[in-house]
Amino acid sequence: MSKKITPYNDKNRSKKEQVEEMFDTISEDYDGLNRVISFGIDIKWRKKVVKLIKNTNPERILDVATGTGDLAIHLSETGASEIIGLDISEGMLEVGKQKINSKKLDTTIKMVKGDSENLPYEDDYFDAITVAFGVRNFENLEKGLSEIYRVLKPEGIFVVLETSIPTKTPYKQGYKLYSKNILPRIGKMFSKDKSAYSYLSESAAAFPYGEKFNNILRKIGFIQVKDRPQTFGVATIYTATK
Repeated sequence: MSKKITPYNDKNRSKKEQVEEMFDTISEDYDGLNRVISFGIDIKWRKKVVKLIKNTNPERILDVATGTGDLAIHLSETGASEIIGLDISEGMLEVGKQKINSKKLDTTIKMVKGDSENLPYEDDYFDAITVAFGVRNFENLEKGLSEIYRVLKPEGIFVVLETSIPTKTPYKQGYKLYSKNILPRIGKMFSKDKSAYSYLSESAAAFPYGEKFNNILRKIGFIQVKDRPQTFGVATIYTATK
């Protein structure tokens, strides 16, 4: 991202520290509010990610920036024996653990507090790695992607689900109106953190989506890079291999 977007514009703290605080604060509201904000369509997008992963028959999966574990839980449908959901926010992880325990998936899914830019795993460890709505929160995008590349096995699959901006009229205009005016207002109405959803909107707008992100993935070393715009382009699924 050319412009560094942070939740609180606090120059004395890193983006990573601010993002951790923000997600700790909104963790209890996050799932319900996200369903409202996305009209529930994000569930459909996650299912597409799961299908892409399932087709590769993975044994070990890492879900980076797992949040409350929504994608990690869906990934249990792949039949993988080990799924790790990693996040820097303890608050989000605690919500996720409760969901995982209620579904009796705690023997398959492990929630781990960790940093995407310093993954605590050996080289070539995972068959598949996912990130859903998390790469734009990385302090250093290329460093985080390089770490993901390092722990992914050769021929392993990497799938990213991230917001993007529609390029066609009238979807482009409609998206800008919604993201700049409506989304932050909904967030302020229902969330404890008044600036969180403004940050999420601004960071989405600043993210290098589409071919720009494809080129960053290629720069890191990923091959077979492809982007799949979703729902008029308001989100994109990226796939790549090592």
